[in-house]
Amino acid sequence: MSTKRDYYEILNVTKTATAEEIKKSYRKVAMQYHPDRNPGDKAAEEKFKEAAEAYEVLSDPDKRARYDRYGHQAFGPGSGGFGGAQNMEDIFSHFGDIFGDDVFGSFFGGGSSRRGSGSNRRPTGQRGSNLRIKIKLNYEEIANGVNKQVKVKKYVVCSTCGGNGAKDKSSIQTCATCGGTGQVRRVTNTFLGQMQTVTTCPTCNGEGSTITNKCTACKGEGRVYGEETISIDVPAGVQEGMQLSMSGKGNAGERGGMPGDLLIQIEEEPHPELQRDGLNVAYDLHISIPDAIFGTQVEVPTIDGKAKIKIPAGTQSGKIFRLKGKGFPEVQGYAKGDQLIHVNIWTPQTVSAEEKAMLEKLSQSPNFKPQPGKNEKSFFDRVKEAFQ
Repeated sequence: MSTKRDYYEILNVTKTATAEEIKKSYRKVAMQYHPDRNPGDKAAEEKFKEAAEAYEVLSDPDKRARYDRYGHQAFGPGSGGFGGAQNMEDIFSHFGDIFGDDVFGSFFGGGSSRRGSGSNRRPTGQRGSNLRIKIKLNYEEIANGVNKQVKVKKYVVCSTCGGNGAKDKSSIQTCATCGGTGQVRRVTNTFLGQMQTVTTCPTCNGEGSTITNKCTACKGEGRVYGEETISIDVPAGVQEGMQLSMSGKGNAGERGGMPGDLLIQIEEEPHPELQRDGLNVAYDLHISIPDAIFGTQVEVPTIDGKAKIKIPAGTQSGKIFRLKGKGFPEVQGYAKGDQLIHVNIWTPQTVSAEEKAMLEKLSQSPNFKPQPGKNEKSFFDRVKEAFQ
């Protein structure tokens, strides 16, 4: 059982909180436990990371929806969700993106030394945007898992310049304003003493370099619009509306920036005979009156083929048979559903004169008069029992 705290509890917000409320509360909690305010305090550092993890999920509408539905299990191994604890450098870069240029540097007077050197500046270029696609799966693919090769139109790295946006290597020069760090520092004298602020370099926009001659193929962006065939491994047991995520498979970033993610939404193709209900599969079986009286053996469709079942003599309409383990597996779990077969006795809508005479004679027989037993379960009881 997971020992993680609830993300909403960590950020002191309710489950109905707006994106702005979550952002505001995150900033408050993060500033409370920021390492520069709590030097050497390991507990505060862990809470700082914990808040960053909670915000990473709750600030993303897709991840938040998955968390609301599945809890922390939504981001287990292979789920494409939150990948675990971030290092401090990653967290600080998030603050820069959310609150402006190094908010902690200006607030605490110089910022953390983790971001002070040129080697620790933000990655060059602008991050690419996420892409969203849909893939349709049939019941067999959902039950067994499948690999899909999908052609995706998107921005890809420019092959001419390798993604840097320059005509050649000599066209890339170290930014004269920031000396290649991507940041500029300013010291201001206040009544409390000197306060140091760190902001993104206005000349190179934080990239640390400038381009004198742009690549003619991509016009300096470092990317072009193209197509890529992506191999998608879909785990068994996914459901309609569920979303998978592939890190780095979205649009390429500008001038060497990090690529976005590929978000894959699952669509289920309707089965011509079966119907899904969670992990279970339901099938309506129609049999004739004679087969219900004498019993028979019938073949029914399943997710992965056909199966033969025995219909005992005297089977009543509404009877539900269960094929154990013939349903869908649980995503990243060990449970597996069943196939439930609901028996319907087919009543002819028209009969011949001869058949009518035979049925009128049979209707007078005591055996053909309804005689439900006291222990006979109702239809609702049978359905409830079948799905438990």
